Amino acid sequence: MPAVSKGDGMRGLAVFISDIRNCKSKEAEIKRINKELANIRSKFKGDKALDGYSKKKYVCKLLFIFLLGHDIDFGHMEAVNLLSSNRYTEKQIGYLFISVLVNSNSELIRLINNAIKNDLASRNPTFMGLALHCIANVGSREMAEAFAGEIPKILVAGDTMDSVKQSAALCLLRLYRTSPDLVPMGDWTSRVVHLLNDQHLGVVTAATSLITTLAQKNPEEFKTSVSLAVSRLSRIVTSASTDLQDYTYYFVPAPWLSVKLLRLLQCYPPPEDPAVRGRLTECLETILNKAQEPPKSKKVQHSNAKNAVLFEAISLIIHHDSEPNLLVRACNQLGQFLQHRETNLRYLALESMCTLASSEFSHEAVKTHIETVINALKTERDVSVRQRAVDLLYAMCDRSNAQQIVAEMLNYLETADYSIREEIALQAPACHENLVKVGGYILGEFGNLIAGDPRSSPLIQFNLLHSKFHLCSVPTRALLLSTYIKFVNLFPEIKTTIQDVLRSDSQLKNADVELQQRAVEYLRLSTIASTDILATVLEEMPPFPERESSILAKLKKKKGPGTVTDLEEIKKERSSDMNGSAEPASVNASAVSTPSPSADLLGLGAAPLANSAPPPSSSGSLLVDVFSDSASAVAPLAPGSDDNFARFVCKNNGVLFENQLLQIGLKSEFRQNLGRMFIFYGNKTSTQFLNFTPTVICSDDLQSSLNLQTKPVDPTVDGGAQVQQVVNIECVSDFMEAPILNIQFRYGGTFQNLSVKLPITLNKFFQPTEMSSQDFFQRWKQLSNPKQEVQNIFKAKHPMDAEITKAKIIGFGSALLEEVDPNPANFVGAGIIHTKTTQIGCLLRLEPNLQAQMYRLTLRTSKEAVSQRLCELLSEQF
Repeated sequence: MPAVSKGDGMRGLAVFISDIRNCKSKEAEIKRINKELANIRSKFKGDKALDGYSKKKYVCKLLFIFLLGHDIDFGHMEAVNLLSSNRYTEKQIGYLFISVLVNSNSELIRLINNAIKNDLASRNPTFMGLALHCIANVGSREMAEAFAGEIPKILVAGDTMDSVKQSAALCLLRLYRTSPDLVPMGDWTSRVVHLLNDQHLGVVTAATSLITTLAQKNPEEFKTSVSLAVSRLSRIVTSASTDLQDYTYYFVPAPWLSVKLLRLLQCYPPPEDPAVRGRLTECLETILNKAQEPPKSKKVQHSNAKNAVLFEAISLIIHHDSEPNLLVRACNQLGQFLQHRETNLRYLALESMCTLASSEFSHEAVKTHIETVINALKTERDVSVRQRAVDLLYAMCDRSNAQQIVAEMLNYLETADYSIREEIALQAPACHENLVKVGGYILGEFGNLIAGDPRSSPLIQFNLLHSKFHLCSVPTRALLLSTYIKFVNLFPEIKTTIQDVLRSDSQLKNADVELQQRAVEYLRLSTIASTDILATVLEEMPPFPERESSILAKLKKKKGPGTVTDLEEIKKERSSDMNGSAEPASVNASAVSTPSPSADLLGLGAAPLANSAPPPSSSGSLLVDVFSDSASAVAPLAPGSDDNFARFVCKNNGVLFENQLLQIGLKSEFRQNLGRMFIFYGNKTSTQFLNFTPTVICSDDLQSSLNLQTKPVDPTVDGGAQVQQVVNIECVSDFMEAPILNIQFRYGGTFQNLSVKLPITLNKFFQPTEMSSQDFFQRWKQLSNPKQEVQNIFKAKHPMDAEITKAKIIGFGSALLEEVDPNPANFVGAGIIHTKTTQIGCLLRLEPNLQAQMYRLTLRTSKEAVSQRLCELLSEQF
């Protein structure tokens, strides 16, 4: 940083600060501040133009007043003007003011962004550093949108100075932590890894922090960093303290960088390359050896730095859990700390040994320290250290020492603190606590499926769970309270029993805030909420997304692209099961399996692809009966399905499908990334539908983007009756396809099988956005990248009526912006697509040509695929 010359001192600021400090009362301080604010305001509004020094001085005074706790509502423009100065001190004060006082919604943000862009492009390292610091300090989403693509280029550029690289790496880290979806992964990711080999250790330290955070989310893209991190770590731990003079801290070479490198390596499994693995083992052995050496300084800073590296190395050894020799050595080193005079070291040693006790390689080595741990339990003054001693005794307990540990714990129980007593008492049933959690969750969701059996009546289920309540830890008790309120919805007959439990003093006056809050809220909910509200609030949890096995993924890769997928097999082997066709005698093994309503509740997937025939049902088991349904192959789409689907793009209610037997109606509502669809199945005949099974089917790609939870329906639909099915919808990310609704049933002994497209489209998750003409075209210009725009010119399929067009654009989900386009005949809309992971802004412009009976539709969003899909959907409406 450039030195501040003697002439840069601001005497007026020093006098003002001195006056504030000398004020005898709060009133005197406020009076002096108001006087100064009036003076500054008059200077800024005066006719005489202020020089850079005066602006800097007055902006500094405003900043000081703000830091005293007073609101500042002017001076922002003067601070922005300082950014264009070529003097370091003036530019520095401008950036400081902006970092502290300007929020992301300010009207000045565009001017600020332009000034920052100019400084980043100046190649002046001092100015670039100030700009990067400002971006990181503000760290807003707007800053990320403006600069997330530019900073990686600065970071990996060959001519960037070391100090700027440091700032760029830390700035990018800040933006990634606040807005990870806006930081693009690209070619720079492979180049940033090589910064671990940079000669400047400051750059390496900053880059390691960035790579560690990125590798936690994208491990595959940064796995090459493992060998480089091991190489750099090896050079540090084998160097003498004099080799890295600038980065040696109390005779410990680069301790902060060493810790960061060890944490980076904990993002990955042990290296597969024998040479890299051997080098890493040498590094860890060297760190353990240095811990045994006599200290080179008696200063506490030396021991702190040395132990920080040691404990991080032990954490890596535990994480890898693959080197028996290192694990035993780490255990022995930690054993020496158990009697250390420093309390923090004793605590950390006990905590690390708890983890080591679970490893097959080091469990026996941990047991050798049992006497020391028991002695710590009796003599340790710090209660937190005694709690870790209890944890370690429990972790090392097995058949060989159980009698000794239990006896010691019972003796200690008489004099132990209350918190320790509770923990010891809870350790006994802890091995069963996971079963209590699983039982509580399953019964709360699906206990109604077995409630008809006298052996598992609602009251028996509740009493069984509540008998374990007092033995469980706080998180498990909280889960059980949630199960109880679910029981109120599932089993109204035991509502009063549950309310008595929630109303008890042990719950309403519980010392734990979480348990107390749940008890109060659940009791109130069960008291005032109607049956319908309870059913909505306490409905079943959505199914968890299935994760593909990594082994299966590798096998698929080995098979190559020539393999035929299950879905393709289905298409090849489909029989002609159209409406009215007879039920096939046997079900093909590659057919799509349709789970029963009970299976849907358990989240087994809406329609998984089964690779084997369904297992034979058994009538002897209650649980088997729940899952004993079978299914036939999915029928192709019914005639006219695409036309009906297109009609629902701009509306939410209506008849989706109708033939001589069945009518399917829809009523749906959407808000941000969530939606709910009511599907009505009407039997148009006088004959019952039997084994009525509607199933919502999603492709593999769609399952990752759209979470659908379907409620079961009655398998019997009487003649002339109607049944309703509820589908809860969550948009996780943008999607291109639509789910398929497959309905199978028996009518008069004949098997019926039909499929229709379910109108769940991306535009359903629109949130309309009102914008002025200036804002619209400003945003329109920002989305000028060719990949962000999709345009379609097409012939009108329907009469070109302006009112109908407006209604369709509003029905599409966007806001219809009046008096924005210079041509009043054009239609302009704006909105935001809401998904669970991100929000995507969308602008549209529809230009009708009445003479040619044609339209030109232009859509601009930040994602090319979204623009393309929305354009396809909307073009079909006109």
